[in-house]
Amino acid sequence: MTVVHVVLPGDIDDPAAPSGGNRYDRRICGGLVGLGWAVREHAVAGSWPRPSAASRTALAGLLDGLPEGAVVLLDGLVAAGAGEVPAARAARLRLVVLAHMVFGDEAADLREPEARALRAAAAVVTTSRWCRQRLIERYALPPARVHVAAPGVDPAPAATGSPDGSRLLCVAAVAPHKGHDVLADALARIGDLRWSCTCVGSLDRDPGFVARLRAHPAARRIDFTGPRTGADLDAAYAAADLLVLPSRGESYGMVVTEALARGIPVLTGAVAGLPEAVGRAPDGDLPGLLVPPGDPAALAGALRRWLAEPALRDRLRRAARGRRDTLTGWEHTTGQVGEVLAAVAGATG
Repeated sequence: MTVVHVVLPGDIDDPAAPSGGNRYDRRICGGLVGLGWAVREHAVAGSWPRPSAASRTALAGLLDGLPEGAVVLLDGLVAAGAGEVPAARAARLRLVVLAHMVFGDEAADLREPEARALRAAAAVVTTSRWCRQRLIERYALPPARVHVAAPGVDPAPAATGSPDGSRLLCVAAVAPHKGHDVLADALARIGDLRWSCTCVGSLDRDPGFVARLRAHPAARRIDFTGPRTGADLDAAYAAADLLVLPSRGESYGMVVTEALARGIPVLTGAVAGLPEAVGRAPDGDLPGLLVPPGDPAALAGALRRWLAEPALRDRLRRAARGRRDTLTGWEHTTGQVGEVLAAVAGATG
């Protein structure tokens, strides 16, 4: 049985801070055990990707304590925050970085540490084709060392949907990069129409931003529920007609496929990995609407079409049901990650 040491951010199982990256990591760890790997988890406390000196020291001590030639799967959140630490130990370890996003695109101060970790790694696993290509371009990585393992999705009952399509759902931490301000501005432009909007996601990432949203004219018709998981999150999806994800960029967007697994159409941005997550139905139809990111007028126009055009709703719902049948599960994702780890474990020289 081959051992893999998985280095994770310290909040991996914090129910108050659910994230796509944490859920991906947890499913991969469980899936690798099912494939016969001996998984050794190491959660490192810290404010990743900007850790304290103590957190860097703890990470260094952890890696130094692993045996020579150990296979290490390192979460990209940790790698981007302390790239010099794994890079300095890459010669004695078999390092694979799991890159959930391109941190260097978001923050200039993370480019150098992220580059050092990725360039030193024996392999990099990304969560989308878009993310793979972006990392190759930004950091001049050898393409043969960069792989894709897109998130899986669990089967779920099809949402019933209401006749008028008025129940809007957004699932994302309430923070500027997720575009809730764009959503509020767009909803204010369609105040003459019947709709309700539920925003599920953490409210503590940026309290000032949340306060400004609550003061927005559209906020009286928006329900900010905070984070939901498990059955509570399932219930939110089951009650929804349309998933609206106004993010300014996503490497993939797990909530997109979670909605599509229930036959719920998606309205999101034509940016980064989001079109890849939306995908196409078998007949080529788009199971949702794509708009320019950060554009309230475009988002409002798409929402107005959805709410005012029954034929459009019917077409998108048919496409979403078709796309539902094409989605792959977590066993496929884990298998792809396992193949990369096995190749690294078996490499010589």
